[in-house]
Amino acid sequence: MKIWVDADACPNVIKEILFRAADRVGLELLLVANQAIAVPASRNIRSIQVSQGFDVADNYIVRQAGSGDLVITADIPLAAEVIDKGCLALSPRGTLYTTENIRQRLNMRDFMDTMRGSGIDTGGPPPLSASDRMAFANHLDRLLARQT
Repeated sequence: MKIWVDADACPNVIKEILFRAADRVGLELLLVANQAIAVPASRNIRSIQVSQGFDVADNYIVRQAGSGDLVITADIPLAAEVIDKGCLALSPRGTLYTTENIRQRLNMRDFMDTMRGSGIDTGGPPPLSASDRMAFANHLDRLLARQT
């Protein structure tokens, strides 16, 4: 298993959790972004900078991730694509995207996008909370425990 991170929008606190986990369990952690991402010196952790452009990092992850890999992303369309490839997908808030829930989440995302497109202010997500960080860390630990 490799851990792929949609790193452009991934909160730093989540990256720190991932850095510690990758070194603890010895899994390869790949942070993909269209800008330089600082990573600690580790044989398990690598930053991959892709070119600028809409969904370039997402498309790279979809092409490179393999069945059984874990993808960390808040991007629901990206999660849907990697799930279709047999990957696991976990949001930075600790939500595990699955074949059972991803279509409903895509539908809600599209609905909210339509609302915003018609001028309705739907607001954004709340800031990442301590309970979100805990949910992420706990879910990550459970997923990694299954792999080691």
